[in-house]
Amino acid sequence: MRSKQWDVQVSITEEGDETFARAVLPIAGAGELAGVGRARRNPSDEPVAEIGDELAVARALADLSGRLMNITTADIAQLTGPTSW
Repeated sequence: MRSKQWDVQVSITEEGDETFARAVLPIAGAGELAGVGRARRNPSDEPVAEIGDELAVARALADLSGRLMNITTADIAQLTGPTSW
């Protein structure tokens, strides 16, 4: 059995009512792939930093996932040729 581990590094910054997250996945031999996410607190809501962090990170990971899926789809198409559907 072969085992691999991929580590994603997430950075979070806050500016006023906005939280930004960047999720980075290093890819061996291909640099890195990054996803970004943003959360903005409604000024009438209570300031709970953890919620902004969670939402921004979730959005960054979803963006990263979509980008990885696009790369994977292109890699498959390159190996198998164009689809007929």
